[in-house]
Amino acid sequence: MSSLVRHVTIDCADAYALATFWAKALDSKVSDDDEPGDEEALVESSGAALLFIQVPEPKAAKNRVHLDLQPQDRTRDEEVERLLGLGATLLDDRRNADGTGWATLADPEGNEFCVERSAAERTATS
Repeated sequence: MSSLVRHVTIDCADAYALATFWAKALDSKVSDDDEPGDEEALVESSGAALLFIQVPEPKAAKNRVHLDLQPQDRTRDEEVERLLGLGATLLDDRRNADGTGWATLADPEGNEFCVERSAAERTATS
């Protein structure tokens, strides 16, 4: 029997606050077992479970692992705008005039993630 990934774990300064951002980003919710001030907070979504763990040291460099988001019911550009409205920051805009490319954003604690084109957008430009 092989192993399965149970959670993607993200170290952070405020587990509940960052979990709240990601719950909104993924149209999910923070686990009912978690509350503000907890050292851990879990967000389960249909794509993956994210576990946020509070650590004392701040983020010091570029992520070695990051999430790639693919919107399901909106375009890449609509999703980028929605995430910016939730508190993300645009770090690197790799979107091209022909509709290809991606945008690299950071969550409220500076963790990088990318937003790719939706499946419908990929089909339209292939």
